[in-house]
Amino acid sequence: MITLAQRVSWIKPSPTLVMTAKAIALKAQGRDVISLSAGEPDYDTPQWIKDAAIQAIAEGQTKYTPVSGTILLKQAIIKKLSRDNGLTYESNQIIVSTGGKQVIFNGLMASINAGDEVIIPAPYWVSYPDIVSLFEGTPVFIDCPIENEFKLQPHQLANSITPKTKWLILNSPSNPTGCVYTKEELFALAEVLRANPHVNILTDDIYEYLIYDESSFSNILNVAPDLQDRTLVVNGVSKAYSMTGWRIGYGAGPKHLIQAMIDLQSQSTSNASSISQAAAVAAINGPHDFLDEWRTNFSKRRDFVIDELSSIPELQLIKPAGAFYLYIRCKGVIGKTTTSGHVIHMDDDFCTYLLEEYDLATVSGSGFGLSPYFRISYSTNQENLAKACTRIKAAVAALK
Repeated sequence: MITLAQRVSWIKPSPTLVMTAKAIALKAQGRDVISLSAGEPDYDTPQWIKDAAIQAIAEGQTKYTPVSGTILLKQAIIKKLSRDNGLTYESNQIIVSTGGKQVIFNGLMASINAGDEVIIPAPYWVSYPDIVSLFEGTPVFIDCPIENEFKLQPHQLANSITPKTKWLILNSPSNPTGCVYTKEELFALAEVLRANPHVNILTDDIYEYLIYDESSFSNILNVAPDLQDRTLVVNGVSKAYSMTGWRIGYGAGPKHLIQAMIDLQSQSTSNASSISQAAAVAAINGPHDFLDEWRTNFSKRRDFVIDELSSIPELQLIKPAGAFYLYIRCKGVIGKTTTSGHVIHMDDDFCTYLLEEYDLATVSGSGFGLSPYFRISYSTNQENLAKACTRIKAAVAALK
């Protein structure tokens, strides 16, 4: 029998993927399961991006590429960062990886020593703490509840920094909350970081283009360019272009960090798919007007779900400015009993209840580090959202 390494016990399966798998299994049994658990747009990849991939195949772009990415893709990323974000980078400050998760993985692996602390505002994307723990770092969680719009406050950051602090992870727009930091809020955090030059910043901008209403996206470097030498910018094409399966993420940061990440990648996955890279070039360099329709539809879906669920007194939610998630406080159902006699002790129980008795897949807040909440994705059609809201209303009403 092969004995597993101890480090394997430090990580957990992604709760979003676990819930999605459960929903798929129930659907296979013939049940009418509506899944609001997946974190991907329901739109197809735009045709002209797919055409670019087909052309790349026809032209024989099917070989190894440089580990850090093709020249054309790195040029496109540099142009994008300048055009859309006002940030200047050179080719040796860019890495292309197999998804944004690998960029984060490489960056933390290249920089964390045992005992280094990483500040992670909660709720957080599920993979952050597990990646930190895998490299023997210590996740330091800061609760950011609904009363603060799920955003990290400057005094919380200042009080959490120690001599061992190595990184702060920021994610805006956020998964799972959809919250978006304003320039003023980022500047206030930057002031704390300026006073602590040993703290680095990992900014996960993967939902950058999915912002609604009058809100706008800002990277912390837009308000504090002096922090660029200790900031790793993470982004990719998965959410903005509905290219989750193409697996292309990229990072921009200090040369020595990027080179270390490239060295690690050269001994793990090597280059990302050559065909996916060609498609990503077309996506980044191409038109973005299709996003107007996507954003309009996402915001309509968001508003519909909020209108439907706001009438449930046991639940509490706010209108997020970005991404396609709602992070809903369900404190009002804790302690209640289902018709089958099960007590709802925590948000995990509530999500299990929704799935098993109402055929609705959501994700519990425990997986994101802040309970009692649950996350739903409104990246599905209006018919499914209407059915989902009806089921949530019925499920809560049935509790005693």
